[in-house]
Amino acid sequence: MPAPTSSLARFARQVRAGKTATPKGAVRLGVDLGTGNIVLAAVDAGNRPVGGAWTRSTVVRDGVVVDWAGAVRAVGRLRDDLARRLGVTFREAAVAIPPGIDAGTAKVFTNVLEACGLEAAEVVDEPVAAATALGVADGVVIDVGHGTTGVSVLRDGAVVRSVDEATGGHHMTLVLSGGLRLDYEEAESLKRDPAEEGLVIGLIRPTLEKMATIAARATADQADLPVYLVGGSSSFAQAPSIFEAVLGRPVSRPDEPLFPTPLGTAMRRNRD
Repeated sequence: MPAPTSSLARFARQVRAGKTATPKGAVRLGVDLGTGNIVLAAVDAGNRPVGGAWTRSTVVRDGVVVDWAGAVRAVGRLRDDLARRLGVTFREAAVAIPPGIDAGTAKVFTNVLEACGLEAAEVVDEPVAAATALGVADGVVIDVGHGTTGVSVLRDGAVVRSVDEATGGHHMTLVLSGGLRLDYEEAESLKRDPAEEGLVIGLIRPTLEKMATIAARATADQADLPVYLVGGSSSFAQAPSIFEAVLGRPVSRPDEPLFPTPLGTAMRRNRD
């Protein structure tokens, strides 16, 4: 299997540029229905990323699919686009779900696949997917999404503890909206603008510190494990250092924190 960091960087380039690579062997599809983004990933038989597709979306809120029809349309459109560019037909896919949700809520995620004509090949906890892409079997995965901050403890590749609290990128946008008297969409655009990061980080630092405090409480007895920060809302340059200050330990974040979960969803695990 290729090195995790090079695979992640390659996948990010493919998604952002709409490029694909020639697959070697059977292609596997992964679907990540996030609160702020829907991302599809495809890997070949060697777990090498060969393409991806994404769109911003609000079909999921706090780990629950709230717009089923919108989710089906978005996944179907992205699947068709990716299949066309790769020259393949997808009949099944793995899907990522938030850790700790009940069976009924998880079933909605697989129902989305089935409505798109895809059999659910595997249902993967989001932190397990992220850890797979990062090559991690033992560690703490902090996933800062648009709606929630999830903290999962993995040992031997399995989640042994999971905490998910409603503080995420959405709440950062609300802080910016209120502090700068902007409407929500203006605040969201400002948050995503790298040129405005100095202004943004000054206002949202307390929100990031709250997220780090959630992680600190959940992992106080897990000091032996390395900590990994993922999720699109952790993309700010200062985010790792803010988490390190609160946690009192090193925090590693990949260069492309949005993409470990979708890439890892598509990747085959050892049991496959």
